[in-house]
Amino acid sequence: MQQTISILVTGKVQGVFYRQSTKEKAVALGLTGKVMNLHDGTVQIIATGSSESLDLLIAWCKQGPPKAIVKLAAVKTVPLQVFEKFTIERL
Repeated sequence: MQQTISILVTGKVQGVFYRQSTKEKAVALGLTGKVMNLHDGTVQIIATGSSESLDLLIAWCKQGPPKAIVKLAAVKTVPLQVFEKFTIERL
């Protein structure tokens, strides 16, 4: 059963390839959605997929790519959203 989550990641997560690494991980897990930098220095991820794949993405987000320093990855379930693929969105 498909579900959609939002993950808000804080810490040193911009300028460290967090968005690109997130996209690669999400695609490898078969997820769709988007990742974007927010103006306050955080990264937001909206992802749709199976609960098992989403759990793996959440676990990865808490660590992030090698140069990231993740302070918090806040997760919440949101209404189901349908995406064609996983993209990097620029504000």
